[in-house]
Amino acid sequence: MRYIQRMVTTGNRLSTNTPYIRDLNAKIRAGEMKVPKFQRPFVWTEDQALALLDSLRRNYPIGSLLLWRTPDRLKTERDLGLFQLPSVDDLSPTEYVLDGQQRVTVLYSVFGAEDADPGFKAAFDLRSQEFVVLSETETAAHQFPLRWLYQTTPLLNFRTRIQDLADASELQTRFDALVNVLTGYQIPVVTLRDLSLEEVGPIFERINSSGTPLSIFDLMVAATWSDGFDLNDKVDEITVALQPKNYGDIRGNTVLKCLAAVQYDSVSRERVIGLRKLSPDPKQINKLVQKTTKAILRAVDQLLTEFRIYSLDFLPYEAHLLILTHVFAKHRTLNANQMKRLRQWFWRTSFSERYRGTNDAFVTKDLSVVEQFVARGVGAVASDFGNPPSGTELRNAVFRKNNSRSRAFTLALAKQHPKNLTNASPIDTADALSVYNKKQFHHIFPEAFLRKLDPKIERSRLLNFAMLSASENNLVSDADPSVYLPKLIADLGNEADAVFASNLIPLPGDYDYANAKLETFIAARLPIFEARLVQLCDGAA
Repeated sequence: MRYIQRMVTTGNRLSTNTPYIRDLNAKIRAGEMKVPKFQRPFVWTEDQALALLDSLRRNYPIGSLLLWRTPDRLKTERDLGLFQLPSVDDLSPTEYVLDGQQRVTVLYSVFGAEDADPGFKAAFDLRSQEFVVLSETETAAHQFPLRWLYQTTPLLNFRTRIQDLADASELQTRFDALVNVLTGYQIPVVTLRDLSLEEVGPIFERINSSGTPLSIFDLMVAATWSDGFDLNDKVDEITVALQPKNYGDIRGNTVLKCLAAVQYDSVSRERVIGLRKLSPDPKQINKLVQKTTKAILRAVDQLLTEFRIYSLDFLPYEAHLLILTHVFAKHRTLNANQMKRLRQWFWRTSFSERYRGTNDAFVTKDLSVVEQFVARGVGAVASDFGNPPSGTELRNAVFRKNNSRSRAFTLALAKQHPKNLTNASPIDTADALSVYNKKQFHHIFPEAFLRKLDPKIERSRLLNFAMLSASENNLVSDADPSVYLPKLIADLGNEADAVFASNLIPLPGDYDYANAKLETFIAARLPIFEARLVQLCDGAA
């Protein structure tokens, strides 16, 4: 094969080559290069495939391919949407495509497959100088089927036929240029050689192909597959069990970490990859899946009932679910004292942002620390998990959807069983928190109102928020708080105190709403919220 060696590292563990398209296809046909089954849909459309071909014709770079040469047998993909790779025997070692599977599949289907093979077929229109999807029934005389590129007889016959066309001279010039550039096109290929699954995992996690991030879960699905076992099926069992609780969108990576936490008391990459050792034993892996499913379900029940977390959108950190799963894998139920310590851990870690930017090693350490603290009250004290935010922090905090402190703030409000400020009706917090909907969160001092006062003012201060049903939110709109709040108080009558208290807002008798200003309102609300956070962080229900 016509390879140009560019670089080889010490020990030949990493090499780069620039093979021709024909050579890549020959490796695929021989079974020397395969596409792993990453269990994700083939995302390219016909237009994207045609755009790739146009880049080749213009001699534009199409990016490098990343291959992994290993004797390990991975589950491979044959049918990829409109495209299809050949069926070949398993060889060892094999080069698996880690990055570039979309491009490799198109290149094989267009240039490497036989005429009668199924899959995507394209032609080059010599007159319009564009690539088109090849018709199954009729092809114009000036359209060159690209599967003939490396077939000498069909290629020469086509060139002969276009001599009968009126614009033969121009078409032959274009045709020769096309054949020249396509047959001479070389693609950079980086090959990882003799790396273990543990070594290739970190590399694999950092790959981003066509905007679709790959993960250790994708690699594990391919690496643990056998005729009698498919890791994705096991993960599906867990996600199906979680769907009735609105947690069915849990990520595969998170499920793997839960499995590792239950099996190994660790969520490290090494332990996650170590799960593949269980795949040959159906009884062992099924037992682990069943145990983990029960533990996750118990953990989710606590998130729902105790912390009002009705979807993963409002879970402050993935670590909370991992650690809770670990706890409930060891303890089916918790008594009153254990629940108090669990609440202390959850609220303190949420408000102190304990797991912000942490790595798997940190979470792994907390698995045993939290389990011992919750179950027996030993090894740590509540303050080790953080403290409530200070008054200054709360005063200046800004509400952000993906910020853990904002999520914890929202959950704290939900635990108050808040009532609508406009009519005292209970707010359905399960509906409001089942999916993020900004219409369910009300600026007490409306954004539009504050913008008119001062365009530069921070309008999303954490303490400027309350929960309000979407329909009621629209009624408030951009009204002046010093006008609409006194009116609401009058309309609520004897219920005003209860409604305001349920939203952790100063009672009408404790604050002059007729002269409401943002800074004075936040100053009045701050001690109310501070006191409630202290209660939560001390384990109050």
